[in-house]
Amino acid sequence: MDLIEKAASKLRRSADKSLVERVADKIEDKPLAGPRADDRRPAEKPGRPGHPGKGGAGSEHQRVHIDLAGLSARGFITKDQEPTQIAEEFRIIKRALLNNAFRRDGSAIRDGNLILVNSAQPSEGKTFCAINLAMSIAAERDLTVLLVDADFARPSILKVLGIKGDKGLVDVIDDDNIDVGDCLMRTNVENLVLLPAGRRHNLTTELLASERMRQVVDEIKMRYNDRVIIFDSPPALASSAPGALASLVGQVLFVVEADRTSTVQIKNALMHLESCPSVSIILNKNRNSEKGSMFGKYYYDYNTDDMRKQA
Repeated sequence: MDLIEKAASKLRRSADKSLVERVADKIEDKPLAGPRADDRRPAEKPGRPGHPGKGGAGSEHQRVHIDLAGLSARGFITKDQEPTQIAEEFRIIKRALLNNAFRRDGSAIRDGNLILVNSAQPSEGKTFCAINLAMSIAAERDLTVLLVDADFARPSILKVLGIKGDKGLVDVIDDDNIDVGDCLMRTNVENLVLLPAGRRHNLTTELLASERMRQVVDEIKMRYNDRVIIFDSPPALASSAPGALASLVGQVLFVVEADRTSTVQIKNALMHLESCPSVSIILNKNRNSEKGSMFGKYYYDYNTDDMRKQA
């Protein structure tokens, strides 16, 4: 059985018929259908000088302003907006991811606070979901969020947020003399910090797969155990970079566009992400959600390691 078939079989064994099970039924015989999603971003808290993210030396003088009213008008989640369906949908999604990351019974996923947002192909809503997930998590009282633009070929997070940036992740990996704290951008969204992609480089996959990249990720995650790090990466079928990133994170949030992405594309894309043990799938841009359904977004997750054992 392939990964998608196994995921579907696993979902059917649950006791009650849920939205999740209906997604599994769709996966077997046609492209997935799912709803439209939105997102927004958090900001960062002041902290120890020189430490990246929480008011560190570099981030202290890189403060940027996000036009939250403009974001909200474009369908993104913002803290002070009226309750919306999309905001509630991302609450459900983030809660599952956070439970995986911070469960206190010993079953938390290793590096579960490192989340890669990916898709099979461009224009499925990957960045849209990454920003909304970050905005939703930033609303938590006890967590901070670092949103990293790791889509080096087509960086878009700063553009979507209406912000201009300079140095970023590529510069930090490529130059040992550049500290990650010098590239962080504090925002007017409490608990949210941004790390831009940085300059263009012709060996981006090699940089992401380097020991230096691992050191940078370790530095960020070990300094702040209350931080969730979200990576927005290139689509899995358009770049080899997601495969390198998948080996560094504990969770993948895989975005599938409704009525567009085929089962074959999903299956092929997930093969590139197999090094991550926990993959959650959300269906985006569903224009045909059931009347009376509280949530338009379908969501389910499966453990890729478990899937391999069942093969």
